Amino acid sequence: MPTATKALTIGELEAGFSTYCHALRRLVADGRDLPAIRRTVCWDYLNRLHTSLPQDYRSPDELIQRFQRDGSPAQAD
Repeated sequence: MPTATKALTIGELEAGFSTYCHALRRLVADGRDLPAIRRTVCWDYLNRLHTSLPQDYRSPDELIQRFQRDGSPAQAD
């Protein structure tokens, strides 16, 4: 799993939530496989949010399943 050079605070992660979801949706739309997706920074950040605040944020694995099920285009959010 990648690590960022600067540890982001929960507030910074929350501020970027929509961007991380968009990136994850794009990876799914591009047909990336799960192991490759799990090595991305967006998956790492979404997982940190879910681990820190599970009542507020779905796991990135759940989001991937949702995006695959929806077959949403990368531009939709």
